[in-house]
Amino acid sequence: MSASASGKARLCLWYDKDAEAAATFYAATFPDSYVRGGGGILVEMTLLGMECILLNGGPQYRHSPAFSFQISTEDQNETDRLWNAIVDSGGAEGQCGWCTDAWGLSWQITPVQLTRGLSHPDEAVRARVMAAMMPMRKIDIAAIATAVVG
Repeated sequence: MSASASGKARLCLWYDKDAEAAATFYAATFPDSYVRGGGGILVEMTLLGMECILLNGGPQYRHSPAFSFQISTEDQNETDRLWNAIVDSGGAEGQCGWCTDAWGLSWQITPVQLTRGLSHPDEAVRARVMAAMMPMRKIDIAAIATAVVG
């Protein structure tokens, strides 16, 4: 553990054996992300501004959708870029903006327009946005905007 990390909470992500490759991918894909050091068993990085340890711990534990990163995006270009980076590099599409990276970690690529629509004060708007979202894989912001206005 580095001296600068002493006493701070950090997220620890478990990988079979590819923590360094995952860290390199995350640093290249997400803003405010970079690898600080390590290698072998342990990789230290900042991921989306959060201090993390990526641990090569072996195959006994796998990532689960019970844990995911939710990334708020501002527009369709950012949504497409992040979604495509994850899926096109060995990941898999999920439903409703969820996808899984090549190491099995779950991501929610969530446009702010979707969050606003799902928390709209009008129940009818929330229902339309939910109905529009349910068949989607990658979120289509234009379709969400149409659902909001009815």
